[in-house]
This record gives sequence, structure tokens and C-alpha cells, in this order.
Amino acid sequence: MADLPDLRIGIDVGGTNTDAVALDAEGRVVAKAKRPTTPDVTEGLRAALDAVLAELGQGQDRVGRVMLGTTHATNAILERRNLGRVAVLRLGAPATTSVPPLSGWPDDLRAAVSAGEAIVPGGHYVDGREIGPPGLDAVRRFLDAALNAAAADAVAVTSVFSPASGEHERAVEELVKAEYGLPVSVSHEIGSLGLLERENATVLNAALYGVAAHVTEALVTALAERGLGARPYLAQNDGTLMTLEHAARLPVSTIGSGPANSLRGAAYLSGVRDAIVVDVGGTSTDLGVLAGGFPRESAAAVEIGGVLTNFRMPDILAIALGGGTVVRSGGVGPDSVGYRIAGEALVFGGSTATMTDAAVAAGRSPREADGWHERLRTAVEAGDVPESTLKRAVAVADEMVIDAVDRMALGRTDRPLVAVGGGAFLLPDDIPGASRVVRPEHAEVANAVGAAIALASGRVDTILPTGDSRTDAIERAKEEAAARAVAAGADPSGVEIVDLIEVPLSYLSEPAVRIHVKAAGPLAR
Repeated sequence: MADLPDLRIGIDVGGTNTDAVALDAEGRVVAKAKRPTTPDVTEGLRAALDAVLAELGQGQDRVGRVMLGTTHATNAILERRNLGRVAVLRLGAPATTSVPPLSGWPDDLRAAVSAGEAIVPGGHYVDGREIGPPGLDAVRRFLDAALNAAAADAVAVTSVFSPASGEHERAVEELVKAEYGLPVSVSHEIGSLGLLERENATVLNAALYGVAAHVTEALVTALAERGLGARPYLAQNDGTLMTLEHAARLPVSTIGSGPANSLRGAAYLSGVRDAIVVDVGGTSTDLGVLAGGFPRESAAAVEIGGVLTNFRMPDILAIALGGGTVVRSGGVGPDSVGYRIAGEALVFGGSTATMTDAAVAAGRSPREADGWHERLRTAVEAGDVPESTLKRAVAVADEMVIDAVDRMALGRTDRPLVAVGGGAFLLPDDIPGASRVVRPEHAEVANAVGAAIALASGRVDTILPTGDSRTDAIERAKEEAAARAVAAGADPSGVEIVDLIEVPLSYLSEPAVRIHVKAAGPLAR
């Protein structure tokens, strides 16, 4: 009897390294690899995948799923590269004309993305009542003019209070697909309340359709070239997964998947469900908080590439400290040698003093530090860097970490700190603000583990009346969240409601409540 496809491979693309792990049916790490992230991040992905497959040997035929957390979308926005041109439509005239779409965007990003913007009639009140019918004729006039003036790859549609009712957005989506044949990004699937931030996220989502297609094609091709029949998934920014089909529609959901994967992986490897997690990479250190095994979400608007958005993201604090951070007599960083660390750090025979060198000098080297001390001693004796500079760098770095932990702890000192990431050895064994420091096995690839063990999820953020039908309305919201989880790849029989928040809304003509529902479940077989 042939072996069943019981192995899972998780891959996470970071700024310095791309990590990959293989987990068996019991969730044990059976293979792992860490490879430098390449300028074309797809090559680093393939290198890490090949390394894990080589370690598995004949067992690679048992790989049934491959989960990828990637920085492709984030890099495209930050670098203003490979973004699609978007025709931007807002349904809300005349009420929302004082602040036009894309207000506050950086000029270079707006120039790269916008194929024209318009505000047309439509939208709803906060309680779901229609302001007026959608201006479909105005939509046609705008698109005709925009497409004549500039090429557009997609359309972004945002309606006033669409989380309360997405009816107008769906009407425009049907029109655009039927008459213009363009993909459409609708805001009620992406963001929560807050018109401008939700609109911004919707436009970015539409601009990333081409990037999503490139990522999914590269992943599918990489699996096919290696003869793997595994089903691929992409990681989302809340620490859960989605199918490639779902990712093609909502690529903006992949932004922030790296920190979320680290938090989920830290919880899994350590067995701790409530903790502060410190993920030390080669370029930066990300701090987050685990609440019940899932990342604590940010309550504030999230800025991406200079643009405010309001889709759910982990509450992450990033500081410019990593294994590749450059050490000088004047201080630490913020620049880093990044993925060049293996050739530039003193412990590898290079000529640049880094935080890895400082940690080794302080006796904090990892287990695999063969020859590091000898090469560092040679560099110090040769006068490449004074030993006092390395000692001072460790003290500065420790203070940076202590301050960051204090900011994330919010006064609580009873939670443990889970140290993960390839640079976790930089951290001291005692950190004020944490009850203890936990260093789990396989901590250096916690982000890839987080991708491999993730669930699929769906969420609904809407406004409901609080009359006699309130209970039925909440049940419908739960059903919609569960349906979205199934669409993302979850097994319908295993989906559960993992988060339910109700917030009463005042000053409305009729009593109403804002409800946020999140459903999650294991992947369908």
C-alpha cells in the first residue's frame, strides 16, 4: 500500500532568509532548511524547497500540501514595482466629495497605480438603508473615459458603509465584468468600517492582482518541476491560510503574513498560548503578542507604503535590530548587511562588524557556531573592530529589546517571552517585563512552522439592527464567516467560530450593533 500524502511543507520568505520545514501527520518537524533570500525572492523560495526535499529523500512523494508566506506583495508596494493600474470608483456622491479618493497617498505610488478616480451616486447609511440608487450610468461614463485615457488592469469599487450592505458594490462588479471584462476589487470583502482606509486597501488589492498571479504561477511551476502533486496555499496576515484561488482575489491579505506566521509557529513549538513573541531576523526584530494561540490584532489603522489601511493585521512592533545589523563605534544600525551576512560578517571571514559578531563576543553564539570564535578573535586582533565596540553594541541592543518588550507588555509582566528566529541567540536569558525566556526547539524556522500548521479562516465585519431579529442576524453573520473560511480552503465539518465581538452603536435612528465574526478550521483534505 502506497504511503499517504501526510507531509506538509511550510515556506516563509523573509528579508534575509527563506525558511522551509516539513511536518509529518503528528506535527513533528522532519526536515528543515534556511537559505538566503535572493533579490528575486522566487529563487530563494526554490532553493529552500529543494533543500527540504533533498532532506526528505524518497519521502517527498508523501508531501500533500505546501504553504507559502511571502513578501512579494509587500515588496511590490514598498518598491512601487510590478503594480497594476487601477480605475478607482467610489459610490457615495454627493456626501463624500470633500475628500477625493487616494487623498494622502504618496505622489509616486499614486502615479504608479491610479488610472483615474471618480465619485458617483450610491452607498448606504450606517444602518444599511440605501442613500440612493447606484449611479451605473455614471460608472459607464467614467470607465469609458478612463480606459480611453489610460490603460487599466483592474477596477476598485468602494461604497459608503458597504460592510453594512455590499449590494451596490456587487451591482457595479457585475456591470464591470460583463461590459468591460476587468477584474474587480470590492471593499466589503477587504476592510472594515472607515471609508478612506477601506478604500485604500481595496485599491492596493486591485493593484496587486498581477503580483498575485506571478506568485501563484511561480509556486505552481516550482511544484510541478519537482514532480510534487501537493496542493499549494498562501498565508494570510492573521496567521491563517487561503487557497490560490482565494489569494488571486484578495492578494492584499498576504501582507503581514511573515510576522503572523512567526507568532503562530512560536505558539506551536513552545506550547505557550499567551506570551510575548520576539522574532529576531537578519535585518529586524518583530515583537508580537499571543492571545489564545493567535496573534493579537492591531486596533489602529495600518500604514503600508505610506498608505493608511484598515484590514486586520497583527499588532507588531518592529525595531531595527537583527543578526546582520551593522555595528560601529558610534552605535548600532539601523542598516543591515541582510542576506549578505554569510559573506560580510566577521565570524564568517568578512570585514563588517555585525550584531552576530557582538553576540558571539558576549558568549551568546548558537550551537552551530563552528569556527566563529576563532575568526572573530582573528578580526579583533587584526584591529578590524575594538572589543569594546562589540560589548557596547550588546548593551545597546539589550536596552532596545527591553524597551520594546515593555511597550508590548502593556504593564503585564506575568507572560513568558518566546524567542524565535535565526537571530534569537542575540537575546539575553533574562528580560525585564517577561516572566521567563522560552527558547523552543526549531525556533530558527518558527515562521515556516507557522505557515505549515495554519488553519483556513474567514471573517465578517458588519452592522446589524438590534431588534427582534438580532439573534437571527448574528447567526447569519456566523454562517457568512464560516462560508468564507470554506472558500479559503477549510473543511466545512471542522469550521468553528473563534472570535465574536459585538459593539453597540449609539446616535442612530434605530438601535444597532457592530459585529465582528471570525471562523477558522483545518484544511479540507
